[in-house]
Amino acid sequence: MPRSSRLDPKTAVAVVFVASLFMSIMDTTIVNVALPSIGDQFHVGAASVGIVNVGYLVSLAVFVPLSGWMGDRYGTRRVFLAALAVFTAASLLCGTAQSLDQLTLCRIAQGAGGGMLTPVGMTMLFRAFPPEERMRASRVLMVPTAVAPALGPVLGGWLVDTLSWHWVFIVNVPIGIAAMLFGLLHLPDYRTERAGRFDPAGFLLAAVGFGGVMYALAEGAGKGWGSAGIVVPAVLGTAALAALVVVELRLPEPMLDLRLFRDRLFRTVNLMSLASGAAFLGMLYVFPLYYQDAVGASAFRTGLNTFPEAIGVMIASQLAGRLYPRIGPRRLIVTGAAGVAVMLALMSRLTPETSVWAARALMFGTGFCMAHVFMPAQTAAFATISGRATGRASTLYNAQRQLGPAAGVALLGAVLASGGTVAARQGGMSGGTGGGTPVANLTAYHAAFLTAAGLAALAAVIALFVSDRDAAPTMAPTGPARTAERAGDPTGDRPGDQPEDPAGSKIEAPAEGPRGVSSS
Repeated sequence: MPRSSRLDPKTAVAVVFVASLFMSIMDTTIVNVALPSIGDQFHVGAASVGIVNVGYLVSLAVFVPLSGWMGDRYGTRRVFLAALAVFTAASLLCGTAQSLDQLTLCRIAQGAGGGMLTPVGMTMLFRAFPPEERMRASRVLMVPTAVAPALGPVLGGWLVDTLSWHWVFIVNVPIGIAAMLFGLLHLPDYRTERAGRFDPAGFLLAAVGFGGVMYALAEGAGKGWGSAGIVVPAVLGTAALAALVVVELRLPEPMLDLRLFRDRLFRTVNLMSLASGAAFLGMLYVFPLYYQDAVGASAFRTGLNTFPEAIGVMIASQLAGRLYPRIGPRRLIVTGAAGVAVMLALMSRLTPETSVWAARALMFGTGFCMAHVFMPAQTAAFATISGRATGRASTLYNAQRQLGPAAGVALLGAVLASGGTVAARQGGMSGGTGGGTPVANLTAYHAAFLTAAGLAALAAVIALFVSDRDAAPTMAPTGPARTAERAGDPTGDRPGDQPEDPAGSKIEAPAEGPRGVSSS
């Protein structure tokens, strides 16, 4: 930790992580608006320009598994700032790219930095905040999580229309530089005594597995799920992930500590987050398509109609933060996920004649309910994870956060493709053939919204198995003496402090005690 800094470590970590997370999350949505302009400049079609996003997503999936070991081995501060530097420099290079190949390579580099930013940053955050204060930390994270995806299309549309597509990447540069300078001055460092040896087999299998599956999910709807270009990477990726499970469970110090899933609370929250993330991000994929294709709205207007979701999340985050210590995560998550399911089901009733304020109200309600899922889940997930295991747990948690949305987008994209987004053409033939003006197939969009509602309902069912008793360390403040005894206390990981119990980082250790791992 920098000796000259007098800033509270919690504040320092929160400021740097929120700024970096905002930049990283916004990047996933702001680029979508610029793809048509990028394709026009480089004279390529929509199918070819999609590689700009696919390269980024695959790179994210490859580098997320490596982040936990890197943070433990070299220190979270050093790794986080290096990842931030890579992301920022790659953003500048993306904005100055002179060809599609250059842009794709720079996006891959950007994904490498972004893939390590979130897991390492979350590790720092949960080591800086003791368990009883993590709901406050999760409330801070709602700003980038809620605002960035909704702001991306609005800001991206404005930048493309006013300046050029280059600026959707260059806009990251001043944010990244400011975050790096602040981090160099104030960011504390957290590392464990033993990071373990590098696991080359685990890294290679994870890279092939997650990379192959992410590529198939991202490209399946466009290229066809039965095409060789999708089937081969999907099969190879699935086989690599199956081999990864076998290999990692046999190693005493694996890169991906799958034994952490023996923790009942951690396992249940991850499964629930997988389903809820697929529903929520899948909806954010379908809703703009519906408004632009079926309603005929511009990208900028579509972004404005999506933005009430962020307002709902920010308002509800204040309420959820106050309710969590009183009633625990289970009822909040169940109610929130059920509410999301209702809102998404109501979206299946939207038509071009529906009032824009009705659609905005549904987006607001979705965000309001989703905050009651995101915040309690993120807080409770690490309640029974020891401080020294937080880095490895954060890696697993963020891996599913990447796969869930990708699976949701792929599933809803497949629903749209199976039904066809064009039902007929006015003055032409049905089925989207012949001349005339295309007419959107509302049935396909409604089916996609209902599918998302089903995923949210599944998340609500899984949330019924979340244990408030397991999450008790995050629900009520206690005295400093008792706080220091908790497994999630970060003091054992700070430089110069001795860890409370070296065995405490092993999730399988039977001596963990009642606040350790809850077996199923």
